[in-house]
Amino acid sequence: MSVKTILVSQPKPESERSPYFDLAEKYKLTIDFRPFINVEGVSTREFREQKVDLAKQTAVILTSKTAVDHFFRIAEETRFKVSDAMKYFCMSEAVAYYLQKYVVYRKRKIFFGRQNIEDLVEVLKKHKNEKFLLPCSDILRERIPNTLTENDINFEKLILYRTVASDLSDLEDVKYDVLVFFSPSGIESLLKNFPDFKQNSTRIAAFGPTTANAVKNNNLRLDIHAPMPQAPSMTMAIEQYIKTAVKNK
Repeated sequence: MSVKTILVSQPKPESERSPYFDLAEKYKLTIDFRPFINVEGVSTREFREQKVDLAKQTAVILTSKTAVDHFFRIAEETRFKVSDAMKYFCMSEAVAYYLQKYVVYRKRKIFFGRQNIEDLVEVLKKHKNEKFLLPCSDILRERIPNTLTENDINFEKLILYRTVASDLSDLEDVKYDVLVFFSPSGIESLLKNFPDFKQNSTRIAAFGPTTANAVKNNNLRLDIHAPMPQAPSMTMAIEQYIKTAVKNK
């Protein structure tokens, strides 16, 4: 079956150099972008109910830009002055540089891993005397706290934001050849918005093993999966699928 229309369950890329735009031009596709999930910050009341004393933490583990935003948001809302001596341990260099939005980068102790928690743990081990705070969402992947615990990292988890389904009711009568998902929450949002959803000829693309499992666990058909050795990105996986569909016409 040919592919002409694709809906990506993420915000539209800010950069004009996104591979999605190249894919659309190359194969004359209509690619739309629509977040299937939204992030909401917890209230100060919900924060206080967790009984985490920010003043006792000497370092913070930041897994994403969202975690950065909500750490400083809750600090501002509770009038907590983040110490200049606070150490920041970031999942990636991109997250570390994002801190410039809130702190003077060159004047802070900032460390980062390459992209995952296993890399970051090697850095954390060199600072075992710190009391780490882990700001996170309500659906934090267990791999992160489990890895910290296994490596005897002294940390306290703090839920500062949650993931909720977007209102997609305006898409009820709109059909796409391919729906692209990047998290189990996206699948949950689809089914919450459209409980009678029938996949039929709609192809579903999933990035990552947990997203792929969510597709299968909800009795949906997984047609496109990334990353794979021959397709490390979602756009490459979609392109391979399109090429195969053209050959099989």
